[in-house]
Amino acid sequence: MNKQATSNKKVILVSESDFDSTVLQSEVPVFVDFYADWCGPCNMIAPTIEALSEEYAGKVKFVKINVDNNQQLAMKYDILSIPTSMLFENGIVKDSLIGAYPASSYRERIDHALGTRPSETVTPTVRQ
Repeated sequence: MNKQATSNKKVILVSESDFDSTVLQSEVPVFVDFYADWCGPCNMIAPTIEALSEEYAGKVKFVKINVDNNQQLAMKYDILSIPTSMLFENGIVKDSLIGAYPASSYRERIDHALGTRPSETVTPTVRQ
């Protein structure tokens, strides 16, 4: 089992074969963490992503995609640096962050997408 595979079943490991059904066709927003096993910052935020998946259980789906094993997805979504997190809603990228951040940064973006905080301007940090 790799370092990023979690004992928390709320974070789903996704590959190119199940990306469409798990992410693009999801009825709830999906937080996607693009990572690699060798990436220090990716390993650093893994517990944060796991905690957020518990906090938002039933409201947001959390998935991890290993860019080394899923290079076509990494190219499709222009992943040039990891970790990169993207928030998908109705099959569309609504927001993204490049780099490792504290839980509060991810929470703010998720809450904004869910409409649970006052409206703020959130600009994706990755080219769409």
